Amino acid sequence: MDLDRIRQMAEGVAGSEGLELVNLEWAGPAGHGVLRLTIDRPEGAVSHRDCEAISRQLGTLLDVEDLVEGRYTLEVASPGLDRRLYKPADFERFRGRRVKVKLRQPLPGLGRKFPARLDGLAGGVVSFELDGRAVQVPYDDIEAVNLVVEL
Repeated sequence: MDLDRIRQMAEGVAGSEGLELVNLEWAGPAGHGVLRLTIDRPEGAVSHRDCEAISRQLGTLLDVEDLVEGRYTLEVASPGLDRRLYKPADFERFRGRRVKVKLRQPLPGLGRKFPARLDGLAGGVVSFELDGRAVQVPYDDIEAVNLVVEL
């Protein structure tokens, strides 16, 4: 399966609907897996109708191009309120927001997981504010960063 080609197709379909592809992943064995897409609307919220339109259009293209062997399930969803940050641009877009951080290796005094405020990304280093102090972590040392829902 050519995930790069599928990604290009998904980006094109999402773009034609005024949406952006946030993430694309394959889960499960070949022939019985799940192709998961996460889409977002740069200005506004993703609706059920948006997910349905992307699923219908991309599903048709995938079937015509025969890019996925065997049976598969196509899932299209919004990133949600507690969305994961996937791309470097996300670390600037959500600057100032509260986040949950999970690192690949623990930091002395912090461990692997901690809540913080995101201060952005520059020069391959992500900056966080934690209890009034600045914490800087190399981008490659981060396993996951998710937004915290603030009401």
